[in-house]
Amino acid sequence: METQSYKSALEELEGIVQKMEQENPEVDELAGMVERAATLLKFCQSKLRGSEEKLNKALEKLNEDPEED
Repeated sequence: METQSYKSALEELEGIVQKMEQENPEVDELAGMVERAATLLKFCQSKLRGSEEKLNKALEKLNEDPEED
């Protein structure tokens, strides 16, 4: 899953939600869809947290006192 991009994971997740809304899947299929959606959500959350941390570090560097270097 790590090789998957945030964008592709989000698109897959949106596809799952759309399929759930439009097709009214059977319980067995629904369970698999929910499991996959949960995996995708965790992946997207992890990517967002990582991006947030990188942005915060970059902002900290920008806000550092230039005399400290």
